[in-house]
Amino acid sequence: MVIRVAILDDYQGVALSSANWSPLEHKIIVDVFNDTLVDEDLLVQRLKDYGIICAMRERTKFTATLLERLPNLRLIATTGARNAAIDVAYAKSKGIVVSGTGSGGNSTLEHIWALILATARHIVAEHASIIVGNPQWQTAVPIGLAGKTLGLVGVGRLGSQTAKIAKAFGMRVIGWSPNLTLERAEEADVEFISTKESLFRQSDIVSLHLVLSERTRHIIGATELSLLKPTALFINTSRGPLVDETALIDVLNNKRIAGAGLDVYDVEPLPLNHPIRGLGNVTLSPHTGYVSDTNYDVFWSQTVENIVNYLDGKPSRVIS
Repeated sequence: MVIRVAILDDYQGVALSSANWSPLEHKIIVDVFNDTLVDEDLLVQRLKDYGIICAMRERTKFTATLLERLPNLRLIATTGARNAAIDVAYAKSKGIVVSGTGSGGNSTLEHIWALILATARHIVAEHASIIVGNPQWQTAVPIGLAGKTLGLVGVGRLGSQTAKIAKAFGMRVIGWSPNLTLERAEEADVEFISTKESLFRQSDIVSLHLVLSERTRHIIGATELSLLKPTALFINTSRGPLVDETALIDVLNNKRIAGAGLDVYDVEPLPLNHPIRGLGNVTLSPHTGYVSDTNYDVFWSQTVENIVNYLDGKPSRVIS
C-alpha cells in the first residue's frame, strides 16, 4: 500500500532536493506545502488524509486537539532532536510515532553574529540607501565592538560559543541566567553577573540564549528594557515569547535604545500588518537562525531514513 506523506512549511521548496528520496520510491506519495497554516480547522482539512507528516522544526503546532482530529496519522517525522510544538505525550497515547533528526554545521552561531554585526554596522539600511540611489554616500555611523560589553542572557552551548567570538572582537562579555553559577560562568570565560537588572544596565549589546518554557516566557519585559543604555542594541535569536513583544516595540518605537536585531517573533510567519515591520531601527530575519544548506542536508537525509525505518517496522530516532 502506498502511503501519503505531507511535507509541511517547506518555505524554500528544497525538501525533496536536499536528500535522496529514492529509497521511498513506489512506497509513498508526497505532497509539499510551502506555507504555514495556523487555523486548526484548515490544518485538519489539509492533513486528515496523510499517514506521515514531515514537520520543519516548530513552524506548525501539533496540539492534542489537532492530533485527535487526524485519524490516519501514524508518524510525525520532525527535523531537529526535539520539537516543542508537538504534544509528544499525546501523540504517543494515540499510537503516533514522533521521530527527530540530528543537525549539521554551526548555523545558529553564524546567524547570531551575522545579526549582531548587521545591526551594529547598519548593513541593511546602508544597502537599501545604495540600492534606491540615495546621493548621500554614507548615512549612519557603525557601532564598534572593541571595548564594548556584550551581555548574554543564557550561557549554555550557544551562549558560550558566542562569548568566544566576542572575545576575538575585543569585547567584555558578561552573563546571567536563572541557573547560571559562578563556576559555570568561569568555565565559559564569561564574567558572572548576579542579577538580570545589573546585566541590562552594563551591556552595550544584549543577546538572548535561553530555551522557552513557562518559567522563561516574558523573562525580558518593560522593566529590563528600560534599564538599557540609549545606545544599546538588543538581539534575539532564541524565541520570540522570551520577550514582552509589546514592551520591545514601545522601546524601539520611542527610540529609547539604538536598535534591535530579531530573528524570532511571537507569531511566525510575522503578520504582514505587524508593527515590527514598520520600525526603522530594526534588522529583521525570518527565523533563519537554524537554516543552512549544511543543516538541511542532515535534516532531510535523516528524515528519509526515519520514514524508511518506520515503514520497515523499526522506528528510529524516536522522541519520547
